[in-house]
Amino acid sequence: MPIIIALLVVAAIGLVAGVLLALASHFFAVEEDQTAKAVRECLPGANCGACGFAGCDAYAEAVAEGKAAANLCIPGGPDVAAQLSDVLGVEVTAEKPRVAYVNCSGDCNAVGCTVVYDGIKSCKAASMLYGGPELCKYGCVGCGDCVAACPVGAIEVVNELARIDPATCIACGACVKTCPKGIISLVEEDVVVAVACSNKEKGAVARKHCMNACIGCKKCEKVCEFDAVKVIDNLAVIDYSKCSHCCKCAEACPTGRLMVVDLAGAKV
Repeated sequence: MPIIIALLVVAAIGLVAGVLLALASHFFAVEEDQTAKAVRECLPGANCGACGFAGCDAYAEAVAEGKAAANLCIPGGPDVAAQLSDVLGVEVTAEKPRVAYVNCSGDCNAVGCTVVYDGIKSCKAASMLYGGPELCKYGCVGCGDCVAACPVGAIEVVNELARIDPATCIACGACVKTCPKGIISLVEEDVVVAVACSNKEKGAVARKHCMNACIGCKKCEKVCEFDAVKVIDNLAVIDYSKCSHCCKCAEACPTGRLMVVDLAGAKV
């Protein structure tokens, strides 16, 4: 009898607990936003932060609540924009595809070192020591912070210079935020000329510190018929809204720092 009574007590407790849990789940249930769920299913799930939110879940909730535009998913591109158009019932125009580009060509063959850096392998840490071990204080440090930040493995360091595979890059901007030198930028993938330098020193000094530096000679500026290239602070800058893709600036550049690129396909 004691065993039977114990079993009945346990069964009664289980029954009461089950009823209480059922009532709690009914009365305290949080209704799921079906729109947010549908938006989330359209997103690629990269959680890269390119949209400006912590992840795809947060972005989906913001879109469903009308707190964020529906075309901020850069990795998703036109496919995600089309799906969101169907879900939201409004026209969603995808941003032009972009890709990360390293505005530097100062590898170990072009740039000398001032000191031998033997600290932790981090661009940020190395840059805190007199601006980094390289003579050029504007260029790539080459420790690979951007490599660690890239969620899709699109970056590698070759000869102490970061290289980005445009075919793999999803333009999330993680490398742009991580680079302590600010030499990585997001550009539209249909550009045909890019500046592979970030050195703002005067020509002679820049070339002394890096054999591949822009010298600010303004030859690119003079040959451009559309006023798309300007030398600002001794460095060529391209206004892509004016660029006609004629490539005359690249042809005129004596140092080859205005480079013809194929960001939509093969590696730069």
